Amino acid sequence: MAKLKIEPIKEPNKMINYWKKEKFVVFCIIVFGLSFNISTVLGPIYQGKLIDSILNGGSLRTTVKIGITFVAIIVCIQVLRYFKRFYVRRFANNTSASMRLMIYNNIMHKSISELGSENIGNLMTRAISDVDLCVEGMRKFTTEIFDTGVLMAAYIVSMFIYDWKITLFSTLFIPVAMIIAEKLKSVIYKYSAAFRKKSSEVADITYDAIENSMVYRANGMESQNRLSYNDELEDLKDKAVKADILESSMQPIYNVIAMIGIIIVIYLGGTKVINSGWTVGVFSTYITMFIATAKKASKASKLFNSVQKSQVSWKRIKPYLTEYESKDTSCHIDRDNTALSVKNLGFCYGESKENIIENISFEGRKGEIIGVTGPIASGKSTLGLSFLGLYPYIGSIKIDGKELKDYSEYERSQMISYLGHDPQLLSDTIYNNITLGSGKDINSVLKDVCFDTDLKSMPEGQDTLVGNGGVRLSGGQQSRIALARTLINKNKIIVLDDPFSAVDMKTEEKIIKNIKNNYKNSLIILISHRLTIFSEVNQIILLHGDKTAEYGTHNELMKSSELYRTIYNLQCTNGGDNDER
Repeated sequence: MAKLKIEPIKEPNKMINYWKKEKFVVFCIIVFGLSFNISTVLGPIYQGKLIDSILNGGSLRTTVKIGITFVAIIVCIQVLRYFKRFYVRRFANNTSASMRLMIYNNIMHKSISELGSENIGNLMTRAISDVDLCVEGMRKFTTEIFDTGVLMAAYIVSMFIYDWKITLFSTLFIPVAMIIAEKLKSVIYKYSAAFRKKSSEVADITYDAIENSMVYRANGMESQNRLSYNDELEDLKDKAVKADILESSMQPIYNVIAMIGIIIVIYLGGTKVINSGWTVGVFSTYITMFIATAKKASKASKLFNSVQKSQVSWKRIKPYLTEYESKDTSCHIDRDNTALSVKNLGFCYGESKENIIENISFEGRKGEIIGVTGPIASGKSTLGLSFLGLYPYIGSIKIDGKELKDYSEYERSQMISYLGHDPQLLSDTIYNNITLGSGKDINSVLKDVCFDTDLKSMPEGQDTLVGNGGVRLSGGQQSRIALARTLINKNKIIVLDDPFSAVDMKTEEKIIKNIKNNYKNSLIILISHRLTIFSEVNQIILLHGDKTAEYGTHNELMKSSELYRTIYNLQCTNGGDNDER
């Protein structure tokens, strides 16, 4: 499969640079565009000669010769037109691919906090439809420079050669149509901007409806949401009509204005035929050229409006068009030894000034399991997230003596695996959900998470489709597939945030045993509210809601911590969660 090669674009937020990037393609567009449009005038000329040859009783040989020449000219013109259109479309496709990849790359380089502030529907609209509209405007502009500008110039020059007075008077109305179109551009821009904004809002509402369809359905909100969605669609429709109506409805008016000069052509041209100044063939040639010129003028007027609409999309995607940069994939990691040292760790989200956790200090080494527990909202998940290095933190997190923030993003991804509350499954196969395209064998990791027995009941095996978000699987199966994805690379540090909440206790015990036996080169940080397996971990961090923490083994905390002892005894008395959800 061929890979898309994207050459870097300097200053991609300047539209002219996209034409500069495609130098060869633009050169071909110029060559074939000029050749096609200049040679197009030969069609009406030889059409007129053919008519004159027939009317004047020319020899059959001469008439056939002119006819063959006329057909050959038409064929050559269409061949030139094919190559011109081919290279214009190639320019549009290359530009679209470049823009999309830059936007994708821009999104991939955003921080978690920046992505969190993005409107998904708006982002999708910009990355897809706005790129299409922008590139379509660029394509039309490139096409019409030749098909309108060059062709009109070729026709008008030819018409002046035939008769400068008729040409001068008959073409006076053509600039009028163009001026009207130019005056309307600000109005069209205003309506187009409103339509693009509303389109983004509807896209976001649609995305939310799909993402949370089960929630709305379970709570009986479908009818209410349908009415609300219909109102949004009506508003979108109104804005779409306003955005398109001026451009579409004005086209016939542009045609009429530009074609007014046909009256002058018929009157003065007919007079020249009667007075033997022109032949019928010349008159036919001239009137054909004038009609083509008038039509092209109306298209030029429409082009002004189309380009104005594309300017709206250009301004929307412009902030996301940055010079392409690849992430650093160099990796300098000691995989034989793992030493984690956390001192006075504090953490808060975004612009919040209040820390969720404070003064957390502990150490760990490969082969150990560190359990993290505590009441609701005590900061357990926050502690787990701090090891990803995606958010700024206070204090120190050192891995093998080096501060976490000093590692590159790629190095962190190769050292640390993380599993959050949400399994975040792709609408793909079990195999692809675990490997994410790495091509690794998953048989051993499926055994580690006790999924090998589940797989036997699935006819498609590893190629079983999980459905959107894993909807075809049980909660426990979803969580174990996500756990397998986290474990497969056997990274130095594996952070598991409540991985067994949807798994029965017997399966939980088996998985913990497998992790202890098969991941001895990894340091496991296990965050959980269920303490039944904490007797198997090496050390425990007990977080309190008041930002304090206790440390120790299971036996130590059973003796020293009333909170830990109370939670453990309650869970043992109630028997924990016995059924897989």
